[in-house]
Amino acid sequence: MEYFGLILEIIFLALGVYIYLFSRGVIKSKSPEAEKKAAIFRDKNGRWLRIIAIMLIAVMSIEIILHVRDLMS
Repeated sequence: MEYFGLILEIIFLALGVYIYLFSRGVIKSKSPEAEKKAAIFRDKNGRWLRIIAIMLIAVMSIEIILHVRDLMS
């Protein structure tokens, strides 16, 4: 059960990184129409998406560090 929690924390960390990269425009869509919609979405919501993603990355990083430390002891 301990490893399942660690896996979930890693998944949420990856989700935070993905949201951050999307909000910065690093992740591109395959179709031009979807890319245009994503650019409009990023223009409207990019600022708070970055803040949420950074908070999620920070919290999950701390959780992973504490979880691994707990597993090692």
